Amino acid sequence: MIDATALAEKPVLTGARVRLVTLSARHAAAFHAACQDPETRRLTGTHHDFTRAELGTWCAGSADRPDRLDLAIEDRATGDFLGELALSRIDPPNAHGVFRIALVPEATDRGIGSEATRLLLDYAFDRVGLHRVQLEVYDFNPRARRAYEKCGFEVEGRMREALHWDGAWYDVLVMAALRRGRAGGEG
Repeated sequence: MIDATALAEKPVLTGARVRLVTLSARHAAAFHAACQDPETRRLTGTHHDFTRAELGTWCAGSADRPDRLDLAIEDRATGDFLGELALSRIDPPNAHGVFRIALVPEATDRGIGSEATRLLLDYAFDRVGLHRVQLEVYDFNPRARRAYEKCGFEVEGRMREALHWDGAWYDVLVMAALRRGRAGGEG
């Protein structure tokens, strides 16, 4: 069985173009700037106006959270902050976790998100021992849905009118990837 503190270890995961490292205080300014982008806020459904101080505190504490994994996505060549992702809400008896990702606007449409997602899924399935990883995506974001599908996620359901944004209601799609659905995975 998976331990409730399975995410206490904070790995560095390296791909061809990105490196995933523990979110830290050094990422706070770039993270805050990304959170100010109107399109990023819409795609993530972020209503709260995070202050620089709030995000600085959050980033600085990431290494100390045994129940979640918050990683910065960095450009492997330059070290630039490209976004962040998280694996959280681990359900040990059911080997289940929840995933989310947000990229800075300049990192979209380059395969960065897919590479980072695959790195984290490999870690979740092969090192943490999860069987299922779930995410939510808004129905107005077909680009993200396609990227998630390329990484092995499938739509499992729809939460109708679960997001209220700019005076309109939007559906939330629930997607999940299973260990057995991946190359070399077990089921």
